[in-house]
Amino acid sequence: MAYQGTRRKVFISHFREDRQEVDAFIDRFANKEKVFIPYVLGANNNDEFIQSGNPEYVMSQIRKKYLQDTTVTIVLVGSCTHSRRYVDWEIKTSLRQGEYTPNGLMGIILPSMGGSAYLPPRLEVNWTSEHENCYARYWVYPNSAEQLGEWVEDAYNARNARKHLIKNSQDMMGYNARCKVCGITH
Repeated sequence: MAYQGTRRKVFISHFREDRQEVDAFIDRFANKEKVFIPYVLGANNNDEFIQSGNPEYVMSQIRKKYLQDTTVTIVLVGSCTHSRRYVDWEIKTSLRQGEYTPNGLMGIILPSMGGSAYLPPRLEVNWTSEHENCYARYWVYPNSAEQLGEWVEDAYNARNARKHLIKNSQDMMGYNARCKVCGITH
């Protein structure tokens, strides 16, 4: 039986090396259990429009071409996700306020990581382990469609209820960072 709650439009941010697990997450929770409507694209694979040194232009292009009309961003966190500049750019654009209502933001640890992983820095500064006085939430992989649906709905509601807690003033990553797991820059 499919999930009975509201299906939100969700942008999935991820590192392309985790694509098999990302596809399995989308197949189960979006296609079969109908928890959300997925929007997944290759901002992780495509440099073509982000050659600009103008951060405003970069963020407007990510919003226009990738995030479009999504309301929640889920960062699927694998071993090297924390070091990826495109993930940082997608999170920064998701949190942008003013002209746009920010996306709700949550991280989910992929199954291959067990119970913990390094968070992308911009996600980490918007989260606390107690989920108190913070904008974002961070979870271990969901056990059910209902559980994920509750998390997505919480992120959706945060867009208004917790937007004053958004921390998004850090500069965008110019390059991929050295991975804390692999010790290399991918």
